[in-house]
Amino acid sequence: MLQPHGVLETSLYISDLDRAIAFYRDVLGLRQMEDAYFGGGRGAAFQVGPGPGVLLLFRADITRQGGMLLPHGTTGAGHVAFRIHADEIPAWRARLRERGIPIAQEFSFDGNPPSLYFHDPDGNVLELAVASIWPLKNP
Repeated sequence: MLQPHGVLETSLYISDLDRAIAFYRDVLGLRQMEDAYFGGGRGAAFQVGPGPGVLLLFRADITRQGGMLLPHGTTGAGHVAFRIHADEIPAWRARLRERGIPIAQEFSFDGNPPSLYFHDPDGNVLELAVASIWPLKNP
């Protein structure tokens, strides 16, 4: 059966590009992909983990105008869950606390270690979660 192999990239929409870059680089430790093309302060790309995962940050006001790509964007908060290992949860709690990022909620799905929910500077809901919250095959 023909189907996609995974999610290659996902996007969040932000209002202040410099502030968002600093947050995702300094708080989450993501590597900004300097060679990604985003002309005119439109956005930035970050590699997520060692595999082929990319987080795109777009200024919605510019991205909705179109240009090289179809116009897209959204209003309101988005959501991304980043996969972590269960033994990293205490270290993530400490990192968020050290950087003044309040954990908005901790929630355990079906007896799994808790997911940590918090917000980025634009109000997007971010989650740090273990893969076992989903019944995935070959995670």
